[in-house]
Amino acid sequence: MAKSRLHIYVSGYVQGVFYRSTAKRAAESLSLKGWVRNLRDGRVEIVAEGEEENLAEFVEWCKRGPRGAEVESVEAIREEYKGEFKGFEIRY
Repeated sequence: MAKSRLHIYVSGYVQGVFYRSTAKRAAESLSLKGWVRNLRDGRVEIVAEGEEENLAEFVEWCKRGPRGAEVESVEAIREEYKGEFKGFEIRY
């Protein structure tokens, strides 16, 4: 199966609702590697690498988010797979 990389931007009410920690759990459950962080403009930024099928499932999770989140939009940009991550982390 092909591996891929996505750079994801999530907009809406997505900070202060445990979006990062639940995104980390969701990514790990799908064997994805990468990171998630809050941006100053209120969005959440994610870089995730893994199997394409698992990335597609993760994007669907991003559209819902955790309880309390109100996701307005998800922009997922395909990038070249680099295989540079050992796990999935929250960045600050």
